[in-house]
Amino acid sequence: MMVERIIAAFSFRKGIYKEVEEDQSFTNSAWIIVSVVALLSSFGSNAVALRSSFGSWFIGSIFRAVFMIAGFALGCFIINWVSNKLFNADTNFNELVRTLGLAYVWNGVSFLSIISAISPALSCVTGIFTFAGVIAGLVAWVFAAREALDLEWGETILTIVIAAVGQGILLWLSGLILAALGLGVGTSVLRLIR
Repeated sequence: MMVERIIAAFSFRKGIYKEVEEDQSFTNSAWIIVSVVALLSSFGSNAVALRSSFGSWFIGSIFRAVFMIAGFALGCFIINWVSNKLFNADTNFNELVRTLGLAYVWNGVSFLSIISAISPALSCVTGIFTFAGVIAGLVAWVFAAREALDLEWGETILTIVIAAVGQGILLWLSGLILAALGLGVGTSVLRLIR
């Protein structure tokens, strides 16, 4: 059942987000999807560190995945809070976890960036797929949030933008923490700052 829903999310099947919004048994599956996708995405996004040290790449990817999961949870919390306070949306945190968790599958496209560990020149190729995945993921998030929130398009988009700013701040802070610990891509960020 989970695989069919993931395929439906990748194919933008109409009604899939409403289906998972109403299926309370899908909450754990959504968290599993978010966790696995965050880990795969981290492995790909952190591929530059793989060329220098396997241990740094692996540990940095794990830490990054944890921060991505926390960022997802924070995003769901903020979307729930903003939509309830500003627009009186009739939703809850778990409904958002189910719908946005399924839409999160698009972040897994970032795993393709692991190919760039072979050669930096391959980053150009994988960058195109990653960019396309980001755009598709953003579209999926908007559709998923709209299903869960039952708001107008403008209200839904504003809510997501506010949540994205919160998530961005968390990921930025996580990058600084990883840089301070000398793990993963964050190390190169710290070198640039110095």
